[in-house]
Amino acid sequence: MKYNKLISGAPAVSEIGLGAWQLGESPDWKSPSEKEAIELVKKSMELGVNFFDTAPNYGFGTSEERLGKALKGVERDQIVINTKFGHTATGELNYASDFIRESLEGSLRRLQTDYVDSIILHSPPFEMLDGNKNDHYEVLEQLKDEGKIKAYGASLDTYDEMKLLMDTTESEVIEAFFNIFHQDAAKAFDEAQKRGVGIIAKIPLDSGWLSGKYSEESTFGDIRDRWSREDIKTRAGLVQKLKVILGDERNLVHTALSFCLAYDAVSTVIPGSKNISQLKSNLESLKHPVSKELVEKLEAFYRDEVKGLNLPW
Repeated sequence: MKYNKLISGAPAVSEIGLGAWQLGESPDWKSPSEKEAIELVKKSMELGVNFFDTAPNYGFGTSEERLGKALKGVERDQIVINTKFGHTATGELNYASDFIRESLEGSLRRLQTDYVDSIILHSPPFEMLDGNKNDHYEVLEQLKDEGKIKAYGASLDTYDEMKLLMDTTESEVIEAFFNIFHQDAAKAFDEAQKRGVGIIAKIPLDSGWLSGKYSEESTFGDIRDRWSREDIKTRAGLVQKLKVILGDERNLVHTALSFCLAYDAVSTVIPGSKNISQLKSNLESLKHPVSKELVEKLEAFYRDEVKGLNLPW
């Protein structure tokens, strides 16, 4: 496992972290038991993972609770925890600046810790990213001064969002929507490096499409039912084209994760892992880096075949 700097004053983070969305109890997916969730976290640490990404609304607070139980007794300065603000543990949205402290205190209680390494605005409205027009960042600076957080930032999808945040705030971390099918965020990577902003690559497997498990006949009964039949057919076609580029010698999951890690600006990638088998498969990608030539081919594929489609999340 390689470790990279994410934020100042915190340990370097494992190249592959654990996205804790699937740890919690939720009607949107087949939830693990608490015992299974805790075992998954402990196994991830055993395999070198030290970065954990969670949020109050993941499993209506149960992701944070289970993560807290799993990490209890672990030396706090050996792990890095990122949580979020804006999507509440009751399933509602509340981006009010005067709710930040209350939300963070709830996260700290569930996580059983005195501080989180970073807290990020969870997919906020575009206008909220302007630090010259919002007092959210004053509150976050106060929380830094109090030692309750070490850094702050936002979870974002596009270059324009990332640029506005970096231009107008002292944010040190961005969780960016970035994968082979969604490369817009990469336009901000050079600027992020210049400013010392760490990048967490989210949704690296494109909600499962880059696992190769789905086809144009696939149906979804969870949060992914947002896709129309046309959306599903389009993505399935892109997966087939991608497989042709990769050939038989490259595993799609390993390539998808290694593609994200091929960019120096990316500190860590957070694929979701439902079980230990998936966790091990994700970590196996570290043994299969992508060449510069393949990165360039995948960038060209995005530019020529994908970008113009404006694929929905």
